[in-house]
Amino acid sequence: MTVKTAIVILNWNGRLMLERYLPSVVENTTGDACVIIADNGSTDDSLLFVGQRYPQVRIIRLDKNYGFAEGYNRALAQVEADYFVLLNDDVEVTPGWIEPVVSHLDRHREVAVCQPKLLMDSQRDTFEYAGASGGFIDSFGYPYCRGRLFGTLEKDNGQYDSPCEVMWATGAAMFVRSSVWRELGGLDGDFFAHMEEIDFCWRVRNCGYKVMCCPQSTVYHLGGGTLPKSSPRKTYLNFRNNLSMLYKNLPSQRLVPVLALRIPLDWLAAFKFLADGNPGDFAAVGRAHRHFFNSLPQLKEKRRALKHIHSGIAHSKLILIDYYLRGRKHFDSLNQ
Repeated sequence: MTVKTAIVILNWNGRLMLERYLPSVVENTTGDACVIIADNGSTDDSLLFVGQRYPQVRIIRLDKNYGFAEGYNRALAQVEADYFVLLNDDVEVTPGWIEPVVSHLDRHREVAVCQPKLLMDSQRDTFEYAGASGGFIDSFGYPYCRGRLFGTLEKDNGQYDSPCEVMWATGAAMFVRSSVWRELGGLDGDFFAHMEEIDFCWRVRNCGYKVMCCPQSTVYHLGGGTLPKSSPRKTYLNFRNNLSMLYKNLPSQRLVPVLALRIPLDWLAAFKFLADGNPGDFAAVGRAHRHFFNSLPQLKEKRRALKHIHSGIAHSKLILIDYYLRGRKHFDSLNQ
């Protein structure tokens, strides 16, 4: 059966998260929309819980943990809907959260991806790290958001409540036009997790579509439910995938200059990890770079298959300078 909007939650051993957050999703999914759990080969009792407590929720069972990117690729291949919603299992949604975003997508065919406003679950007046009110990257690939620069999270005082075209939308709560998802082949499964939504949105923009934030819809995100912020595994994925994303998507004239600066900056960050007593994160940067260079043949093939129209850049300089040297900690203090 085809529905207009399919909310798909990727689960991996997430019984506690589903118990806490699924009720709000089921309660606030109304009209021509449905909720689906896509399970990445869980070994806990999360699917038993869903089947007993929410029999109306469809379950898609995958045979193993494919990660965020390939897990969604395989799950959404089995879903028929006009719009897909990729929703983390640690997100609480609010009444009427679907309608403003879907209405915007209905009215603007040029928009392929849209996110709601993302606030912290634990501090509900504060933007959440993973997407805040829409994402951007600077000229050297560092992501930031309306409402979040690096680790500085702004209070939500309505300052970013206007709908806005952005460079990327958060994968924690991302609405995607299904036709565009299929046109682009979904997420890059080799990313496994982290940065895959930025890579996807960059490709969306390079195909002539727009990415938007619709803050009239609000959700609350816990964050770090699968990998904690301090995890060397997360450090590895972030550094590896950021370089892969840049290599795939940067215009030719920017590719060498950007990587020539980013690689030394990555090692500067690595030695800071070491100085701060985090040798696991230091080693993770080395593994990330080694994997990136070993993957160059495959990345070259991916790059050849992509269009390179937009740089994807919002802030034309190195945001590290604005943040650390000029003390600009809020989005609206940047010279966009």
